[in-house]
Amino acid sequence: MILQKEREQVVQYGKLLVTQGLTTGTGGNLSSCNREKGLMALTPSGVDYFVMKPEDIVVLDIQTGRIVDGDLLPSSESDMHRIFYKYRTDIHALVHAHTNYATALACLNKPLPAIHYLVALAGGLDVRCAKYATYGTVALARNVFEAMQDRTAVLLANHGIMAGGADMQTAFNTAEEIEFCCALYYRARCMGHPVILPDDEMQRMVERFKSYGKKPEQHEEI
Repeated sequence: MILQKEREQVVQYGKLLVTQGLTTGTGGNLSSCNREKGLMALTPSGVDYFVMKPEDIVVLDIQTGRIVDGDLLPSSESDMHRIFYKYRTDIHALVHAHTNYATALACLNKPLPAIHYLVALAGGLDVRCAKYATYGTVALARNVFEAMQDRTAVLLANHGIMAGGADMQTAFNTAEEIEFCCALYYRARCMGHPVILPDDEMQRMVERFKSYGKKPEQHEEI
């Protein structure tokens, strides 16, 4: 089976979308790309994640969007995934979900500010909110791509969240952590006016996360 590894991974993390509370029903979509072959594996449209099998995952050509393998209809958001693989060489997997708190904030059409240092996991000082466009359109794909420039996560106005990464685990983890930060922001706003971390501190966090888990950090003497 072509792109077997990528297809199996999409199925695995599709189930986690539901069990980790990041989406309900068949909402959201995931993809993984194979740069060497120029192909991407994408969830099909409207299929229950717990029924979905690797052979149900649709394989598309990154450059043209042409279906290379698969009998089912690909997710309506195929262009929103494909545009990143076509123009961002640092992203190899994407997770789009309709999470509770990120979507609530997106319905305000506002970015997620630096409520917590984990916001820096998305690669910047905040997480922007992409302009609204009808789901499944090229306009939405372009809006999301623009808002996620120099970031690995973005809110979709009145829609949800999207996160990318060098692999599926990283993309999924980013989606989870940004949803956590959105929940914190919501709760803090309910209690008052949260203190937002300054830009210089967030920039330090962005730099630290670039090497997180890769090499020992140098510590000051206590």
